[in-house]
Amino acid sequence: MRFSKYLLKTVQGALIGLGAVLPGISGGVLSVVFGIYQPAMELLANPKKCWRSHLPILLPAFIGAVIGFMGVANLLASLLNRYPDQSVCVFVGLILGMLPSLLGEAGKQGIAKGSYTALLTATVITLCLLCGLNLSSFAIVPNFFWYLFCGFCLALSLIAPGMSFSTLLMPLGLYTPFVDGIGHLIPQVILPAGIGALLAFAFLPKLVNRLFECHYSVTFHAIVGVVIAATAVTVPYEALTASVKGGMQNGLCMVGGIVCSLLLERYNSQAQVR
Repeated sequence: MRFSKYLLKTVQGALIGLGAVLPGISGGVLSVVFGIYQPAMELLANPKKCWRSHLPILLPAFIGAVIGFMGVANLLASLLNRYPDQSVCVFVGLILGMLPSLLGEAGKQGIAKGSYTALLTATVITLCLLCGLNLSSFAIVPNFFWYLFCGFCLALSLIAPGMSFSTLLMPLGLYTPFVDGIGHLIPQVILPAGIGALLAFAFLPKLVNRLFECHYSVTFHAIVGVVIAATAVTVPYEALTASVKGGMQNGLCMVGGIVCSLLLERYNSQAQVR
């Protein structure tokens, strides 16, 4: 692999790691758009069969994902505390800019009957789920079981594009202690979270891979529906409408995210052609 491609995959992996930890953003969405999702699922579903062909391609992305999640995430956490609306707007713009290529990927093998029904159904169900969680005031005390659940949700957010683990954990009061525990390498958090993630990676990829093999168009359009719903819930509407100045600043951040994603997609396409 050329150094430029290796560097590109590492940067893409870092963005996936960032997307996994940022509230409301899904690392799985970014992995789909960057062309990493499907080979990663194939590798997880059939490691003995695919490791020789897939691991060299995916290794830089895996390294980047760890860097993005464990390292840069701490820096962005402080930015989210200081500039929460602007930071979220940038990443919402990043996903909005990727939607055209995501739709193109969904129709790569043709549009099957029921694809748009799957898209609409997934959008509605996900909207109801996420809005219900956001409206809930339920909170729990973190323990071994709940950190196991956190790890499972983290892996699920990478296996099921559009499903952000932070969106699931924040209404339960688990997001902050989980991320702090991971960032500070606390064993009581890392151990159960690792077990939960391993369980998800062990059992879910084969199911997802099978769905792609048998119902590619329908499955991918359902994923697009999840992405649309998750993005719609993530947009900080109050920050865009509270004041003219604030709305313009946040709007520019969103536009900046869209431009960055389009440039990344263009560079990604050119790198794949070379």
